[in-house]
Amino acid sequence: MKENVKKDKFTYVLFAVYLIALFWILLFKLSVHFSYMGNTRNVNLIPFNELFIQNGKIDWSEMIMNVLIFIPLGIYAGILFKRWIIGRILSLFFLISLIIEVFQFIFALGAFDITDIINNTLVGIIGLMTYLGIEKAFKNSVKAQKFINVVATIGTVLMIVLLSLLKMGKLWIRYQ
Repeated sequence: MKENVKKDKFTYVLFAVYLIALFWILLFKLSVHFSYMGNTRNVNLIPFNELFIQNGKIDWSEMIMNVLIFIPLGIYAGILFKRWIIGRILSLFFLISLIIEVFQFIFALGAFDITDIINNTLVGIIGLMTYLGIEKAFKNSVKAQKFINVVATIGTVLMIVLLSLLKMGKLWIRYQ
């Protein structure tokens, strides 16, 4: 029992680090002003109206980044909020995405886009299904959580290293 409490606390710490990174990446753009970013305060309330199109082409990199950024939300929700009904978990995905979009609009850090809210919510569901698949593969939620904690720890360390390198200007990504 004592081991489960430690494991749960560690998962909550990893989740808190993930949320901080999520908001830092999406709201504050890593505290870096990328050359392509302007101060925008746009609103798009028509779903899939501007489906990640830049320069006349679909921007696959933005879609892939959104998937990578929001899958952990679903995985953590599967671990930490098992007792919640599915509607409450979906509301969590929706609410976090909505908060990010509203803050992007308020602080002119990006556009408020209903498509992002829909996509981020769907990717949260994919993350939740990923967790359920891992749990089923391990046939034990405790072993699944241990595995996810190990993977999340490695991912968190890599993320911190990459974000630090980006902030110090040591990566190939160009910014001003």
